[in-house]
Amino acid sequence: EVQLVESGGGLVQAGGSLRLSCAASGFTFDDYHIAWIRRAPGKEREGVSCISRSDGSTYYADPVKGRFTISSDNAKNTVYLEMNSLKAEDTAVYYCAADLQLCYFYTSDYEIDNWGQGTQVTVSS
Repeated sequence: EVQLVESGGGLVQAGGSLRLSCAASGFTFDDYHIAWIRRAPGKEREGVSCISRSDGSTYYADPVKGRFTISSDNAKNTVYLEMNSLKAEDTAVYYCAADLQLCYFYTSDYEIDNWGQGTQVTVSS
């Protein structure tokens, strides 16, 4: 059974930083792409970043380029999202998602098979 467990969300002032973690289990980590996808109140979901474990490629949506960094720890089967220079518009529930070839589709409304429970990020201005 695929399990994705996020942690690290919280309340931070604008300009601050947070690091989210996604602990994965129940599948062959290297076969999957792992993405961070957020949903703000009243808005559509938004793909934030994605990492391909097989070749280490990383992808970022334009609103977070230069501020967010995605990485993975092979030994811990964990993917991280380091978020710096946070803005009020980054406020959302952040979900970790896993699927084959996900990085090619994570910014669309592609139907993703595996999701975590989400972690709230609130940025006060």
